[in-house]
Amino acid sequence: MEETYLLNVEGVRKKILHGGQGELPKLQDGSKITFHFQTLKDDFERTVIDDSREAGIPMEIIVGKMFKLEIWETLLSSMRTGEVAEFWCDAIHTGMYALVSRGMRRIAEGRDPLEGQKHRCGMGNMFDYHSTGYDDLDELQRTPQPLIFIMELFRVEEPSAYKRDTWAMSKEEKLAAVPVLHSEGNRLVLRKEFAQAAAKYQEAVICLRNLQAKEKPWEEGWLKLERLVTPLVLNYCQCQLELGEYYEVLEHTTELLQKHKDNAKAYFKRAKAHAAVWNEREAREDFLRVAHLDPSMAAAVKKELKQLGERMRKKHVEDRKRYQGLFQPPRGP
Repeated sequence: MEETYLLNVEGVRKKILHGGQGELPKLQDGSKITFHFQTLKDDFERTVIDDSREAGIPMEIIVGKMFKLEIWETLLSSMRTGEVAEFWCDAIHTGMYALVSRGMRRIAEGRDPLEGQKHRCGMGNMFDYHSTGYDDLDELQRTPQPLIFIMELFRVEEPSAYKRDTWAMSKEEKLAAVPVLHSEGNRLVLRKEFAQAAAKYQEAVICLRNLQAKEKPWEEGWLKLERLVTPLVLNYCQCQLELGEYYEVLEHTTELLQKHKDNAKAYFKRAKAHAAVWNEREAREDFLRVAHLDPSMAAAVKKELKQLGERMRKKHVEDRKRYQGLFQPPRGP
């Protein structure tokens, strides 16, 4: 089945390769579209540039979330579920494809798609960075040209029909999600499901960090969000202590203390992590800071220091025995 259509968009032609089912989907802001795509050059060989099937994972975009290649929303809105179609798009619609492809390739490689980018629009980054890191994309960037997109539409989900990823949420949705995630994390802690609780706290922190990125550091809006972040990070660290992820705790508490030098709870959790990995001096220093900053925690600090001393004495005895065994001459037959 091959029928050619002219969409009501300048510089776009559509050819249906396999018919779909049902009505055309009604897209709205927040709808999630799942599809496979193949990008080809408009040359004699129809050179393949990208193919989502090679990665084995379909592409997903959220309508209205400023996907850099706006024409894709238009193309997909003309398709029915299960349809396979080929679109020829003039260069006026494909100028940003090199940057879009660069991000998708980096994600497929397990890298940060924004690695090395400045906080600017995509076009600004194109002029700042003269290479995408991929020779074929550099060619497209230097010489925008018509491209062919072959797409297979799998499904369109309404915003209420799927769990929204953090990046796809609006500011209001992120702020509303944080207390819910915090509460879910607390409930999981009571059930001693620490890994699942840590994931809830982490998701809430990501929501807030995304919002903070749009605020000026240390101004009121940024500080208001930071006050919400701090207890979530501490709860996350407590879960990691329970899970034995001590170096994870050291990393996050140290980062927190660089901003909040008087946070006794952060020192306390870092001290416990230091003690767990046998950093005796650092653990004692942090425990003593806790007692100085918050006298109400003095009893807990005293108990922890006593346990630390006992553990270190036991370790020293075991070490001596181990080393003595290394240097004793072997017994005769």
